[in-house]
Formats: sequence, C-alpha cells, structure tokens
Amino acid sequence: MPRPGLDHQLSIDRRLPTGYLAASLRVDVARGLTATPKWLPPRWLYDARGSALFDRITRLPGYYLSSAEREILAATAPEIAAITAADTLIELGSGSSAKTRSLLDALDAAGTLGRYVPVDVSEGALLDAGTALIRDYPRLHVHAVLADFTAGLGGLPAGGRRLVAFFGSTYGNLTPVERAGLLAELRRALAIGDGFLLGIDLIKDPALLVSAYDDPAGITAEFNRNVLYVLNRELGADFRPDAFRYQVRWNPQLERIETWLHAEGAQSVVVRHLALAVDFADGEALRTAISTKFHRAGVQAELERAEFRTTRWWTDRAERFALVLAVPTAG
Repeated sequence: MPRPGLDHQLSIDRRLPTGYLAASLRVDVARGLTATPKWLPPRWLYDARGSALFDRITRLPGYYLSSAEREILAATAPEIAAITAADTLIELGSGSSAKTRSLLDALDAAGTLGRYVPVDVSEGALLDAGTALIRDYPRLHVHAVLADFTAGLGGLPAGGRRLVAFFGSTYGNLTPVERAGLLAELRRALAIGDGFLLGIDLIKDPALLVSAYDDPAGITAEFNRNVLYVLNRELGADFRPDAFRYQVRWNPQLERIETWLHAEGAQSVVVRHLALAVDFADGEALRTAISTKFHRAGVQAELERAEFRTTRWWTDRAERFALVLAVPTAG
C-alpha cells in the first residue's frame, strides 16, 4: 500500500508475517549459543546502532570493499544497462539503496528503466530510500518488498526484463549450503532474458583481508560487539559486551574471514526470554560473522550448478573485488 502523502509511484508489498523477525532471532540465538563452537548469524549485527557503525566502517581507508564496488559500478553501469536492457531493477538486501543509483542512472539514460524493486527486512529503510528515489527519478515506480530474501524469493514481481542485483559481498556471508539454496531460489524466480548481477570479494593476501576487518580505531570491533547489545535489548540477555575481546581470523581451508568475540574470563550469561543459561570458559569464542572470498572459477562453478551462465566479469583496477553478470540457462 502507498504511504500516506506519497503518490502511486511508491508501493510496499509486505510479505513478512507479524513477529517474523523476533521469532527468527529467537531461533537463531537458541541454535547458535548452544552450538560448538558458538555462533550468531551476521544479520543481527544490523540494528540502527549497528548500521551506523557499519556505515563508518565503509568509509575507513582499509575497508576497500565498498569503494572497490562503487568504482566498478561507476565504470560499468552504462555497459550493464546496454547489455541487460532491463526495465525492472530488483535489489536483494537493498538497505539505503545508495550504491544502486549508478545503475538506476544508467538504465534511465538508456531509456529502459521503469521499476525498482528493493527487497529488505526493514520497512523504514524501504520507505526512506523509496521516497528519496521517486523524488530524483520522476518516471520511476518503486515497488518495495518487505521480505527476508534468505527465506525465499516467491514475492519478486514478474514481467518485463528484470535485473536482480546482490551487492556488497553479502553473498560471502552465507555458507555454501545457503548460497546454493539462494541461487536455486533465484533461478526458479527468474526467466530466460532476465539477469543477475552479483558482487563478490576476491581472494588476496590474507594480511590485506584481515586488516580490512580490524581497523586500528576499533570501530569494526564495536560493530561486532553490537550483536551482544541486540541480544540484551531484544531477548533480555545480560551480556557484558566489554568483557569480550574481538579477533579476526583468516581460515585458509574454507577461504573465508571469520570474526570472533572471545570471553575475557569465565562467565555465565542468561538469556531471559529464552530461559537459557550459556556458560563461556575463559577465552571461549563466539563467531559473529563469516565472509567467504572467491576465485573466479569457483564463483562460475556455483552459478553453473544453479543453471546460470556467466556473461561478464568486471573488477576494480586493483582486482580486489568483482561484479559478475550472469543469465539463467535452459538447463
């Protein structure tokens, strides 16, 4: 339904059941804190405070991922628009939709753009981004979808030539099983003639990778501790975030960055809303995120298994990050 005060250019398709996020948080925390080793999904880092911290991270000199992806988009957006001739741009995990503007500008200039479909779990982010976009693109219709794309893609609107964008290396935050599931869902949702634009971080010197996730000012450390504040507020937990030390590890076997919080001293945490008591030994670690890094051949193989064919591969000048354009195949 349109938001009061806005015209028909902005609509929101609400596909999250009432209480979905709260229920998902409870399930994830119960599973993760009773596992060995303990872990939490990275999506719970991003409340308002976490999102603000992450925005600061993206502007740090050592965090190359955002600037490298913006560099690629600035250079290739007109080519992407020409190749795809998309009239509908769909973005998974759209957030503020800030980096999407390069593509919107290019599709608009090519004369094909008609509809933008941001998909996100935050209704506030969808409304804010959508309101700003329709002011700047008078002919654009924003069909926002309030949904968790990791739980399925059945809500994507059909019709036209669609380009699905998945930016920010979020693909690397998923496990191999989760990545395969997402690609399978996406293939079922797309038709021949549609396209898929994927952002991925590339394997490089482990020292460079680690430094991107461990800034000297400690902003990334505080961002990772933020999940403990979320659990305290939402689930009545009694974590002491300052009693956990942040660490970044490169896992060469799984070719991924892992971020961890280590308990400084033995401690017991109660998660009141789950009736759960969690013991931490001195030095015991809680994993807060993974970020898999990729070789070109590995990405292409994952796409091919899901019946996608890679048609273009672009990197930034330093070859740190890549945008991959793929299309569905007939199987």
